[in-house]
Amino acid sequence: MSTPVQHIALITGASRGLGLALARQLAGEGWALVIDARGAEALAAAQAELSQRTKVVALVGDVTDAMHREALAAAVAEMGQLDVVVNNASILGPSPQPALLDYPLPVLEQVYRTNVIAPLALLQLLKPVLKPGATLINVTSDAAVEAYTGWGGYGSSKAALDQLTAILAAENPELHIYAVDPGDMQTQMHQEAFPGEDISDRPLPETSVGGFLQLINGQLPSGRYQARQLPTDPAQVAGGTPVVTG
Repeated sequence: MSTPVQHIALITGASRGLGLALARQLAGEGWALVIDARGAEALAAAQAELSQRTKVVALVGDVTDAMHREALAAAVAEMGQLDVVVNNASILGPSPQPALLDYPLPVLEQVYRTNVIAPLALLQLLKPVLKPGATLINVTSDAAVEAYTGWGGYGSSKAALDQLTAILAAENPELHIYAVDPGDMQTQMHQEAFPGEDISDRPLPETSVGGFLQLINGQLPSGRYQARQLPTDPAQVAGGTPVVTG
């Protein structure tokens, strides 16, 4: 009797929030995981928890670090071919966020390196180990499409990520490539975006995981989706904003 092939996923920024919630779900389904985060203590705790369910490789580092990205790609290559990549790691920038005319440019450059350049750089390294028909997910935000005052740095970086994702999809029609907006959530980043405010009324990250699973497990057209608007039944989904290729 043959042994079932284990699915493999790489999730960046998976020590807390949405990344950890998604990693927990996939671990429960038996997926092998490669995860990372900048904070060693939180990542070690996540690895200890997830390892009770599945094989987990956890690497501490920053996705803007080329050597760290190479280590992630090497860890995946040791496991096998990759089914899913979730580029979840990102940074907000200053808290509170300044208006664009007052935005410190060195910090803006760092926001773009983390939120735009690093996801593409990682995907370039992972190209040789992608399974045919692999799913690539870049986590975006409504700040990419709405002109919120004070969100210019983060929002414009996510808008750039959206366009990058759309072009990747047009250039790689054999893959499933998505930009996914998880919606407002009770996360550390969201708290940083609203310093001093009570964000306990925001949904937990777990409420967005179902939408990600629809994209991971389904065959929806590449495009931009809002996680919480994806119905439970994949047959009901006509497509968010599918990318037209050709």
